[in-house]
Amino acid sequence: MNWWVHEQYESGGVVLLFSWAFWVIFSICLHELAHGWAAIANGDRTPRELGHMTLNPVVHMGWMSLFFFAIVGIAWGQMPTRPDRYRHERMGRVLVAAAGPAMNLALAAVACVAAGAWSWASESGRLSPHPQVQENIEVFLFVGGFLNVYLCAFNLLPAPPLDGSAILAGFSRTLDRFFSQPGVQMYGMLVVLFLFYSSLRKPFGAFAVGLSAAMSAGTQALLERMAG
Repeated sequence: MNWWVHEQYESGGVVLLFSWAFWVIFSICLHELAHGWAAIANGDRTPRELGHMTLNPVVHMGWMSLFFFAIVGIAWGQMPTRPDRYRHERMGRVLVAAAGPAMNLALAAVACVAAGAWSWASESGRLSPHPQVQENIEVFLFVGGFLNVYLCAFNLLPAPPLDGSAILAGFSRTLDRFFSQPGVQMYGMLVVLFLFYSSLRKPFGAFAVGLSAAMSAGTQALLERMAG
């Protein structure tokens, strides 16, 4: 198995490699901050008290996550919260857990809309960037859209420690007790790793590419219609 850095470089050069590294780290930080903002809005000031309301990737991801990202391309983050402090504990747990994927979806929408607008402005002659610059920015924005759609969908899987399991646990005390068992959490992590490395991740990738392309093309078509 080739090193992911080498694969990205061979596929798209420095631009693709930089875009991938930037969006992974930036998206994870914003994902975790969204959990923190939701927790604070629900009355839990733990994220602020522990100094996690920052864009510093070391705070959210830790050196171990950054090391794994550099070596094998896998990264994760963590936002400390205390559900017992939530103003509405059960609904608070659902909202805090859902805030992360919602942030990824918002980032995907921003990146895809920006990609569509950039393509429209370049192709219509309203902007005249160098062809290489045009392509580089398109790659950067599309990677941001694709990656965040993927992260949103992947994090909604009902397997601990992913957000999907926390959302379900907030709705059901039975599932909460089930997901809280150490054995379930350990096997949940193994399931996550299996999905990440198996061919089963291909449907997530295809879905992410398709949705990102549709949002970008839709934005471009809308702007063309408005301009015409």
